[in-house]
Amino acid sequence: MSNTVILGATPLTVADVVAVARFDARVEIDADALARIAASRQTIEDLANDTRPHYGVSTGFGALAKVQIPVEKRQQLQRSLIRSHAAGTGPEVEREVVRALMLLRLNTLASGRTGVRPVVAETYAAILNAGISPVVHEYGSLGCSGDLSPLAHCALTLMGEGHVRVAASASAEDRHAAPVDASVALAAAGIDPLVLAEKEGLALINGTDGMLGMLCLALHDLSSLFKTADFAAAASVEALTGTDAVFAAELHTLRPHPGQAAAAANMAAILAPSTLIQRPQEGEFTRVQDAYSLRCAPQVHGAARDTADHAARVAAVELRSAVDNPVVLPDGRVESNGNFHGAPVAYVLDFLAIAVADLASISERRTDRFLDVARNHGLPPFLAADAGLDSGLMIAQYTAAGIVSELKRLANPASVDSIPSSAMQEDHVSMGWHAGRKLRRALDGLTRVLSIELLASTRALDFRAASASGTPAPATSAVHELFRTRIAAPDTDGFLSPDITSAYELVASGQVVAAAEGALGTQLG
Repeated sequence: MSNTVILGATPLTVADVVAVARFDARVEIDADALARIAASRQTIEDLANDTRPHYGVSTGFGALAKVQIPVEKRQQLQRSLIRSHAAGTGPEVEREVVRALMLLRLNTLASGRTGVRPVVAETYAAILNAGISPVVHEYGSLGCSGDLSPLAHCALTLMGEGHVRVAASASAEDRHAAPVDASVALAAAGIDPLVLAEKEGLALINGTDGMLGMLCLALHDLSSLFKTADFAAAASVEALTGTDAVFAAELHTLRPHPGQAAAAANMAAILAPSTLIQRPQEGEFTRVQDAYSLRCAPQVHGAARDTADHAARVAAVELRSAVDNPVVLPDGRVESNGNFHGAPVAYVLDFLAIAVADLASISERRTDRFLDVARNHGLPPFLAADAGLDSGLMIAQYTAAGIVSELKRLANPASVDSIPSSAMQEDHVSMGWHAGRKLRRALDGLTRVLSIELLASTRALDFRAASASGTPAPATSAVHELFRTRIAAPDTDGFLSPDITSAYELVASGQVVAAAEGALGTQLG
């Protein structure tokens, strides 16, 4: 990850967004970008002296766009816009999401298409670099005219109003400490609050930055979760003494989806050295075919990968876009538009939630197979050390099933809903912010479900080792050893919740993928 992200010279990448949002990379604005900002500002100042009304410069907003505002009240117009639109409520949004949306709004300011003064962009960058995160709430955005309320809470900070948290890094953040007044935080950082001029309030809130930020963070996290899912599926095939023949590359060229080929290649590479796997040359198969949750893992995991690739293409377009209304065009015209509508981002956020739910669903089915003596091929009931006296992982599967049920509800698309607002001026909205919020919950759920599957497969390997039925692959052995550094081998039942938490932490931190790749000597695709 880069330690500094420079805005305005080249398009942002997903990695840039993650670097600033999650890992506190410093933000700088390119000198040419500052020159573009200054040039477009001159256009706005020329319009401010025009007797004709210009939206966002000398008029009200939304359904009040027909109201012309006198010159002496235009600073108050901008203050009132920010204060009234900072109307969020509910739980506090995560620091990384707030930093992502701030970075993306600053990126649009750096495009020179919004008409703000250079000092506005410079102050925004200074706030990010000082580790000041505005308090933003769960509810308030409809995802049209941008993520208005979340961005207004951030704009309020530039004015020295509202509440913020201050932390040098994500690890230093104290969510239990009370937020501080923005004016206090700005003064401590040596940052002067702004008095917004014509159009600047509107330019600070009219973008799809919150939903795009959540999409970028999700794409980053999914890149690791896809590898984890492939590993978990391979480990389950092995611990259930299945066959890896179905992962042969020649089979997947018959249906050449790129994601499917990548998932199958990962599973084949992981399982190649295993002697727990059934292979034709080693004798007669006891099972001709494995169940769908094992045999069809590349098809399901691959479809999820391809969905993410489509979402990444949408994100790439958005990251090189300037989303505002009105915009200052290169020839000096100021034109209204509908680019603030969140539909492109909302759709892929919803699409990803569907893929995530299905990844979790097939994982839970693999977990369930481990616990049923009719289907687990010689393992004890519920992977219990002393079945009857002990219940083993019986209720861990309940936990996974409950999460999967929740993920299916979260897969219901937000973007098909629309509630008209602003006296029917904004009569169709994207709900993209809500699509992003539910995708974040879905990703957490998927991480937990995969963790429970790995809890089952590593426990199953202990029972296989006790029966001397074969030698696991180096990658699955490495993850098994990793799990045993935190989670005890099967014995009489103990307090299970901490074991699930430990498994979750090993997956979420990337240690599972790192251990598997270390044993393979190469990175998973």
